[in-house]
Amino acid sequence: MSAHESVAVLGTGIMGAPMARNLLAAGFPVRVWNRSPEKAAPLAETGADVAGSPAEAADGAAIVLTMLTDADAVLSTAESAGLLDGQLWLQMSTVGVEGAERCAALAGERGAVLLDAPVLGSQPAAEGGTLIVLGSGPEGEARERVAPLLDAVAARTLWLGEAGAGQRLKLVANAWVLALVESLAETFVLAEGLGVEPQALLDVIAGGPLDSGYAQMKGKGMIERAFPPSFPLRHAEKDLRLIVAAADGAGADVPVLEAIGARFAEGVEAGHGELDMSATFLTGAKR
Repeated sequence: MSAHESVAVLGTGIMGAPMARNLLAAGFPVRVWNRSPEKAAPLAETGADVAGSPAEAADGAAIVLTMLTDADAVLSTAESAGLLDGQLWLQMSTVGVEGAERCAALAGERGAVLLDAPVLGSQPAAEGGTLIVLGSGPEGEARERVAPLLDAVAARTLWLGEAGAGQRLKLVANAWVLALVESLAETFVLAEGLGVEPQALLDVIAGGPLDSGYAQMKGKGMIERAFPPSFPLRHAEKDLRLIVAAADGAGADVPVLEAIGARFAEGVEAGHGELDMSATFLTGAKR
């Protein structure tokens, strides 16, 4: 019998599926559910119980983990799961400030214990168990209970305060990441327009203070025009809407981020939404 508490993983897409596999590898009893059943079915081969509904997955689980696209998906799934009084809800999706408040309200109604814990890192980090968790919520027992779970899926966990603090830092971090990607994309568009090989930029900054591992990685994909989705453009566009909404609520002026959001939306409208977010390059690039 496992020494770990049972976990229901609700959402087994690009991030949730590898997280569930890492939990199984660490010895956790895992029950999984996904709105598209074919995305959850392969996890049965690695030992997960595949449930037909959120309620079936969450029934009897000590910890309910949600990793879904947006706040509406999280809330509707959590409501369907029927969170119980005292059940621990580990909410790891990026839902923004308002979404976090809605989650807290639902947890309060149901008597569930909410830990708001979005992650930094995309699919490769989820597969390697090297995510960074931005945790927030009540101190004490709840954090202690999820520590072994987080150790199985992440390289590091930062505890930041009351529930919702994790979402705020996630928006700040994503603002920087998404701005970097759009800036690189437009820099490459400029380079190609001037007859400069984009690789020359990556070579000239390599190893210096202007270098970035992320720029090298995403830049390679742009040069090759290969965009396997480690973080789809449509998800990045959703996060930019959350960032701009949070900025508006805080009275923060972020015109560049607003422009990037419009650019990402243009890419999604052009049919690039399921590609990696670095496919924003295609919006301005010559074919």
